[in-house]
Amino acid sequence: MLFNSLTFPIFFLVVYSSYLALQRHLKIQNLLLLVASYVFYGFWDWRFLSLILISTLVDFFVGKLLHGTDNYHKRRALLALSIITNLSILGFFKYFSFFADSFAVLLSFVGMKADFPTLNIILPVGI
Repeated sequence: MLFNSLTFPIFFLVVYSSYLALQRHLKIQNLLLLVASYVFYGFWDWRFLSLILISTLVDFFVGKLLHGTDNYHKRRALLALSIITNLSILGFFKYFSFFADSFAVLLSFVGMKADFPTLNIILPVGI
């Protein structure tokens, strides 16, 4: 769904009016926004929903664990887990094809032939 499509204003009006109607129910409002975000992201390409789901789950549980501990070292380890997870997803999609191609070229210089699979996809939106 693109911002300049006819689908977006309809989607926005439905979500916004639902959000306003649920003003006294904060948890339901938050759930509505979460579901609407997934629907909006899924309109772009549903196959990438697993990536945002992984990121959401890791960050949610890290946030819950951070809230429950005052141990400095445990908090740093949890934060590192969240950062590493999110940067790993970003790094894989941004650099996998680059490194696969570069390694194949490097092997060709020493006389070896390498044909690595590359991902011919664009970087997922919002990562």
